Amino acid sequence: MTDYELIAVETPSEGVRRIVLNRPEKRNAISTPLRAELLDALSAHDFDDDVRVTVIKGAGDCFSAGYDLGGDLMAEPPFHTAPGDGSWSRHVTDNWFAFWDLAKPVIAQVHGYAIAGATELAQACDLVYVADDARIGYPIVRVASPPDWQYHMPLLGMRRAMEIMLTGEDMTGAEAVAVGWANKSFPADQLDDAVLDVAERVAGVASDLAQINKRLVHRQADVMGVRAAIRSGSEFQALAGHQQSVEAFKADPLGTMKRHNAADAARRAARRGGDDGAP
Repeated sequence: MTDYELIAVETPSEGVRRIVLNRPEKRNAISTPLRAELLDALSAHDFDDDVRVTVIKGAGDCFSAGYDLGGDLMAEPPFHTAPGDGSWSRHVTDNWFAFWDLAKPVIAQVHGYAIAGATELAQACDLVYVADDARIGYPIVRVASPPDWQYHMPLLGMRRAMEIMLTGEDMTGAEAVAVGWANKSFPADQLDDAVLDVAERVAGVASDLAQINKRLVHRQADVMGVRAAIRSGSEFQALAGHQQSVEAFKADPLGTMKRHNAADAARRAARRGGDDGAP
């Protein structure tokens, strides 16, 4: 088995591999090298007869804080993308569609929080299970752009997608199940066992048959236009980068997000205080 620097690969049960995003000191931020390792491991699993299903989870206190804004996300990408405006969005769109095109099923196990690009990673998986108290959101829509891989409208529907795009509000694990973002939620201390139970059940299906079952669902989604709808969002993500209001974000991405998060926290605290003191 290949040794990786940014992920760990485990075998918790027969037929089941578990990939752990292993950057807890960076809240498992998704860098380009990490994506490359993920794709390499998942591709290897497709050719490994001992693997029938893969689970992806995060080390430490969260699934992932999203894309690593502290580095060059297009430096040494794992595959070629045509350059020019929108190249980043086109690149990650192909990256996450690669999960759909794998032969073997992939399960996302989400605890703590999943932010922005981390939600794209989860939605690229075939099944998603979350902790009840997980926090899931795409706050970047408030300061920079629509999502890089725009799954919200095709997978969640118009009303929920519009609410996310216009407010950037997050949701709990239980809420994520209610809107179709996840399959089921469990108490955080039961999540490992619950997901392993699902994975073992999936692993009980022969890979040649599971491959056909998985491909059927994705093919039907393709016929319904899901893939084309997600791909069409790349141009809008690129267009956002030319807006005047986004210039401040591009100059200081991390600082801008911290200021917006602090302002949101202050607004919520003020509202609670106002409600508590109302006659």
